[in-house]
Amino acid sequence: MTEPLDLARLQRRLAEFAAARNWQPYHTPKNLVAALSVEASELMEIFQWLTPEESARVMDDPGTAHRVADEVADVLAYLLQFCDVLGIDLLAALNAKIDRNEQRFPVPGAQRGAVRPQGPDS
Repeated sequence: MTEPLDLARLQRRLAEFAAARNWQPYHTPKNLVAALSVEASELMEIFQWLTPEESARVMDDPGTAHRVADEVADVLAYLLQFCDVLGIDLLAALNAKIDRNEQRFPVPGAQRGAVRPQGPDS
């Protein structure tokens, strides 16, 4: 039986993969964030000229679905490596960001006496 996957295990596996190939000198924050951007762009390229309706059905075609999954995996791999190099706990960072966003963007009408934003015609 295989061990369940989690982010920490995948991060270790990526680090071991890079170490076995002596890639660590190239895995600087600058290089990793550049690679992350390239992979995100490759993911975007799949959707570039699709209509909203076509983009919603992109996983229906097995060939395109495979490309999307591969690019998503590349984006996550570089993000995990970037976080590893800089010592960022990805899940803690995301959780903290959600907390900040909940404060910045409260649910409309959830606060009594909250001032409603005025539109341009108000």
